[in-house]
Amino acid sequence: MTKRNATIQDVARSAGVSTATVSRVLSKPDLVTEKTRTAVFNAVKSTRYRINRAAQNLRMQRAGAVLVLVPNLGKPFFSQILSGISDGFAESGLSVLITDTESRPLSGGDLAGRFLDGTIDGVISLDGDVDQVILQHCQDANVADRIVFTCEWVDDPTFPSIRSDNAKGAQLAIRHLHDLGHRKIAHVTGPKGNVLTESRRKGMLEERSRLNLRAPKEWIIRGDFTLESGQRAADLIAAMPDKPTAVFCAADMVAFGLISGLKSHGLSVPEDISVVGFDDIEMSGSFVPSLTTIRQDRHRIGLLSAEKLLDRIGGATGEALIEVIDVELVVRESTAPPKA
Repeated sequence: MTKRNATIQDVARSAGVSTATVSRVLSKPDLVTEKTRTAVFNAVKSTRYRINRAAQNLRMQRAGAVLVLVPNLGKPFFSQILSGISDGFAESGLSVLITDTESRPLSGGDLAGRFLDGTIDGVISLDGDVDQVILQHCQDANVADRIVFTCEWVDDPTFPSIRSDNAKGAQLAIRHLHDLGHRKIAHVTGPKGNVLTESRRKGMLEERSRLNLRAPKEWIIRGDFTLESGQRAADLIAAMPDKPTAVFCAADMVAFGLISGLKSHGLSVPEDISVVGFDDIEMSGSFVPSLTTIRQDRHRIGLLSAEKLLDRIGGATGEALIEVIDVELVVRESTAPPKA
């Protein structure tokens, strides 16, 4: 005879409570006492009861899924953020769907439509370059309060955002190079118009001004967070008659490309030029030379984003939150005092 699956009635009998209480514990555990929660969860374990998420979502009028927008899934930077997001939703019963907005760009009412047709309950966007028309559709559909921006953000107070202290990170990088004795410091930026590019550039310029460091126009080089832009920057620096002795890159991937490019021109890091990155992605510690960089707590950023979205899905209201996560300087082998 096939053994039947445990029911919610079985759990209620085992815990000595009503089926309504079991349902309440499983959907909104904060509303019941710890004693009752413990009894119900022990009963769930002993009866091997499996929660019917589909039925639960139907009763709660939820889709049971959240959408994460990533501007390029191929970039190693996003791995720890996605891990934090996954951990944040692990006990929620929500599925995490991921879309690469570079290969499949959003348009018009795409995002609002996914809410309205019951496909998703919320969105975490790691892409700050979401078109304003798309966001306006979400506001018109009254779903904007369930969109959280992570790392990147939009200039609209409607949307919560979780981000690193990008300006402080740039300041730490310039200060570190200055403390080593460097006075000729170049900067390779991110892509034009990107909020991370502008925040890091602003912090870099503010710290230069505070330390009275000159900033010739040719020492501020446009990049785009890629290896290739770092290699292009190396070509420009190698051709300069007045070369910088140090370079702060807006991303680790740029720094890797820069170091490789400088080497092809016969310039050594850090002997000839010191290099600092930004992000502290996994390969930064094993690159040769190991990279001095600004560490973002990417896992925590992802985790907090998931928690914030869960609050919104659960009905939390109030002003949109901007939470800024601290950063730290990690000193490795790619920086040293300049040659005498």
